Amino acid sequence: MAPQREWFETDYYEVLGVSKGASEKELTRAYRKLAKEHHPDANPGNTQAEERFKEISAAYDVLGDADKRKEYDEVREMVASGAMRGGGYPGGGAGGFEGFQSFQFDEGAGLGDLLGGLFGRGGGARRARGGRGAAAAGPRPGADLETELHLDFLDAVHGVTTSVSFTSDAVCSVCHGTGAKPGTAPDVCPDCSGTGEILVDQGPFSFSQVCPRCGGRGTIVKDPCPNCSGRGVERRARDVKVRIPSGVDDGQRIRVKGRGAAGVHGGPPGDLYVVVHVRPHAVFGRSGKRNLTVRVPITFVEAALGAQVKVPTLGEPVTVKVPAGTESGKTVKVRARGIPSAGGEPGDLLVTFDVAVPKRLDDDERKAVEALGEVLTENPREHLEVE
Repeated sequence: MAPQREWFETDYYEVLGVSKGASEKELTRAYRKLAKEHHPDANPGNTQAEERFKEISAAYDVLGDADKRKEYDEVREMVASGAMRGGGYPGGGAGGFEGFQSFQFDEGAGLGDLLGGLFGRGGGARRARGGRGAAAAGPRPGADLETELHLDFLDAVHGVTTSVSFTSDAVCSVCHGTGAKPGTAPDVCPDCSGTGEILVDQGPFSFSQVCPRCGGRGTIVKDPCPNCSGRGVERRARDVKVRIPSGVDDGQRIRVKGRGAAGVHGGPPGDLYVVVHVRPHAVFGRSGKRNLTVRVPITFVEAALGAQVKVPTLGEPVTVKVPAGTESGKTVKVRARGIPSAGGEPGDLLVTFDVAVPKRLDDDERKAVEALGEVLTENPREHLEVE
């Protein structure tokens, strides 16, 4: 499949909310969740949801196919390296992404044909490949990271600011990311004057190439930092503060922008994804995003005659009516006593009654139950038509 214009302009990993190194299982899980949320059938008349659904489907169509994903990653890598920025392109493009607006994508062409069309055949294509190799030494964005956080039920319900600890690449604590030995500083590259790029003429058009001398950094380190060997990055333990919103779900991923691995040679840092695991509560459970659940035992007498019972909430207890003739498993709703919502209505408290049957009876209790059994005439098994 030939690369599409959208490949150059859209980060499909960001569309699906996954890291670049996500597995096939993670991609599928993310796609299904987003597709279900934004499907037109679930959002009738919502054009914004419809467009979002199309975007999600387009992203998964590429990333869900191993061959397409590999080709897409190669295209995005070249875009990030700067190999496709600079002078004009065939058709009079102005450079950058704008240059692709006038370039015609051939559906029958492969990635090699695309590069040949952009950079010219022969020497131009070889220069492009050399540019990619040089870019590997230039500024590179840091990797996206993922870590886990275990929360108590009530912290997940109310929201909390906490810290996660992990080990990753971080800005060098000795040279502070410059890559130069303390007391020295990087020199401006004389070939590119600090831009990290040089302009290559190719007859009727030209393109920019990563500077082969500085590798795209724009600077040259003569005396490398002994701690990081000139990379500007070291591996060490880190503590990162994370704001967990109220009502976070078990298994939900929280994105912390710019707190992933440090970029190399001045590149931007990646993002940190925190997977939340919520510990169960001894009393409460959850139903959906904002509803709390609680099971409340009641006696046979309360179930048969009706009663008023106190029920726990996240705040003060509330009194709930037990209707006469309540069966075990019956659920009633207490409005606005569920999980709070910032700027919105809180969820509800769903109270399920469990009729408690005594396991031991003394003589007086047994006689009372036997007397009740003698006067009760209702047969709960009548519909079974058995004697």
